[in-house]
Amino acid sequence: MEILLASGNAKKRRELGAMLAGSDVRLLAPADVGGLPLVGEDEPTFAGNARKKACAGARASGRWTLADDSGLEVDRLGGAPGVQSARYGGPHGDDARNNERLLEELAGVPDEERGARFVCALALARPDGSLALEIEAETRGRILPAARGAGGFGYDPLFLFTEPGWPQTGRCFGELPAAEKAAVSHRGRALRALVERLAGLPASPS
Repeated sequence: MEILLASGNAKKRRELGAMLAGSDVRLLAPADVGGLPLVGEDEPTFAGNARKKACAGARASGRWTLADDSGLEVDRLGGAPGVQSARYGGPHGDDARNNERLLEELAGVPDEERGARFVCALALARPDGSLALEIEAETRGRILPAARGAGGFGYDPLFLFTEPGWPQTGRCFGELPAAEKAAVSHRGRALRALVERLAGLPASPS
């Protein structure tokens, strides 16, 4: 099955593509179909933004289209940066500035009050633009006082995975190999759920 990923984020496309390796899904990039129109991410929730991007991409391309909207919610900050995660510190996608602002906001906050979660919302739309599937997953951890590791992207160098019931490695997402991160990450969990449900998905709305 060919699925178009409605995202201009090259790091996100690589991560999703690696997670789908070995499955029956072939992920296409916007460049593979001549590009997609820009869609404003102005919804108040991750799910709303994912839905909007998937349906718009499908209508524009006439293909099955997958969209992801994901980000970080910090307990002490009332859920911020939330849907503003990619532009928390300034221009969209400036990881260094986003991390810098987050550390500024949490300066002096003790470890036990730095709880956070990563959230991933996936939306899959049919070629006619109708919504076929929505999935949301999360992973819990806490924000470190300084960045560690050179892997991943976004807030990965600050996110220490501490979810109860899982082995505690003491490593943040920026230090985990890609396969280990995918096993516990919000995006890995959401994508595995999506693949499991693809086989029984109706080709047209009921």
